Amino acid sequence: MLESQTSLVSVIIPCHNQARFLTEAIGSVLSQRYSLFEIVVVDDGSTDDTFEVATRYREVRCVRQINQGLSAARNAGLGASKGSYLVFLDADDRLLPHALEAGVECLTAHPECAFVYGHLQFIASDGSPLPTTKQVRVEKDHCLQLLRGDYIWTPGVVMYRRAIFDSVDGFDTRIDACADCDLNIRITRDYPVYCHGNVILEYRQHGANMSGKSALMLKTALAAHRSQLKYVKGNERYEAASKIGKRAAQDYFGRHLFNEVRAHVASGALKSALAGIVILLRYHPRGLATCVLEGLRRFVFRAKNRLGFFQVSR
Repeated sequence: MLESQTSLVSVIIPCHNQARFLTEAIGSVLSQRYSLFEIVVVDDGSTDDTFEVATRYREVRCVRQINQGLSAARNAGLGASKGSYLVFLDADDRLLPHALEAGVECLTAHPECAFVYGHLQFIASDGSPLPTTKQVRVEKDHCLQLLRGDYIWTPGVVMYRRAIFDSVDGFDTRIDACADCDLNIRITRDYPVYCHGNVILEYRQHGANMSGKSALMLKTALAAHRSQLKYVKGNERYEAASKIGKRAAQDYFGRHLFNEVRAHVASGALKSALAGIVILLRYHPRGLATCVLEGLRRFVFRAKNRLGFFQVSR
């Protein structure tokens, strides 16, 4: 494939206190089969050695800012980059060697598309592979499907055309944790996109993942839902899909948060448990009530079994 300046890919890596993974993220870009790229690391107010790690590489341009959050860091990287194509790689993830090649070839084959995307493989903190849920390949109605639930699990699997940001604003800093889904919904409302279906990224699962912070994810997922309401109003299909998406986010993150509350209670961390309950009462009261009723049913069931045991023993 002919490589020209118009095919430069900017890989933007926002990083906040994840220097321990950053070397692997940068290394995964340097190992790409597609060679026309630039790497922009945005040090978002890190207190570890993120800046020192990034500046070890002559191929990396490092932008430093006070801590403003993930969306602001991505937007800063967008402003500092030059490529016609853009990939936003999280600092704890790794691109597979064919990732950029797959994206450029797919965008070339589909000039009408605002972005193309692939799939991912889960890895553990040490980089070893983990079982990965099968990912769907959506063929049409991408906006409708994204409103129902985010099937593009991380922005690192997406390659955007820079030109799309001339008409669509960047990442919304008000909904930091779910801003990539919000951006993709705004794009797919008006522009076609395409899934090439290749596995192109290794997604690291570890204790510091933002997706593991259930209270934050619940709040920001619903904030993203609210931000879309003005756009779906009046379109019955989109309104229905948005309601499904809201319920799915509440159920998924709400159940995880309730389990965290139970763990806090069991360990005696009552202040943390109370904070979780307050979030559930505000953002998912139905789910909290359901989880409490389920817990009571399990308690009664266990109590009946114990009572039956004692009766038989006597």
